Amino acid sequence: MKSRKPTLEKINPEFGSSMLVRKHNIDAYRGEVKPFWHFHPEIELVYVNKGKGKRHIGNHLSYFNNSQLLLLGANLPHNGFIDRLTINGSETIVQFLPEFLGEQFFNVPEMEGISTLFERAKNGILFGVKTKSKIGKKIEKLPEKEGFKKILVLLEILHGLAKAEDYTILNADGFAFETEPQDSTKVDFIFKHINENFQAHISLDEIADKVSMTVPAFCRYFKKVTGKTFTKLVNEYRVVHATKLLSESQMSITDISFECGFNSFSHFNKLFKEFTGKSASKYRSELKLVVQR
Repeated sequence: MKSRKPTLEKINPEFGSSMLVRKHNIDAYRGEVKPFWHFHPEIELVYVNKGKGKRHIGNHLSYFNNSQLLLLGANLPHNGFIDRLTINGSETIVQFLPEFLGEQFFNVPEMEGISTLFERAKNGILFGVKTKSKIGKKIEKLPEKEGFKKILVLLEILHGLAKAEDYTILNADGFAFETEPQDSTKVDFIFKHINENFQAHISLDEIADKVSMTVPAFCRYFKKVTGKTFTKLVNEYRVVHATKLLSESQMSITDISFECGFNSFSHFNKLFKEFTGKSASKYRSELKLVVQR
């Protein structure tokens, strides 16, 4: 196994600032290094106004089409979010330590809502269309602000998110994730291997050998750090890719099932319904009725 950089990511705010704010457009992602499995002590706010990609946050896997607004708590492992930005699309990322305004700032009664928001964010929060429309533009303007005004705008954004009712907790099962750098490096390698090879058969012997473990030891390790079996996670990658193809292509559902690495259409249908709560045909028909924002 090749040596890899530690996946405890170090966030460096700009000089004179207590937070890091970055905005990328479509050109910034051309030739960029692929996303990797990582964590950091900072809370992360992510807004994509026009883009498509896969979300892998803690134990959660899904595909998004057009836009998304996420709040990720400190030390919540996650992968990158962009497959590609669309024309005029951008991604704004805000990262800050929970105590960036002081140890006790968010413990006062007036900040109770934001403090509760930070607690929810430990499992990852995905916000709905109403909140995206209301808060997204404020997030996009944050890179233009400086000093005191930047702090005020961020607090206003957090206050709005704390009051939002249209949100989903992405890791509602409450599984506790390993955040040791050495574990994350190994898991990053495994996830990258799955991401690059899920359309083919990946045997337990193959993946265990790649990380220099026996199959029983690998199975125990993988379940411990992800909360899932290896086979279950590979199948979830396949189903998430199927949702992407159902959204973006005109391929038949049968062709999509085989394109995603399933060798049985009935098995694909069963797992797709287990994962999404609906059949692939119903999923596609509902997509046609939804106007993405």
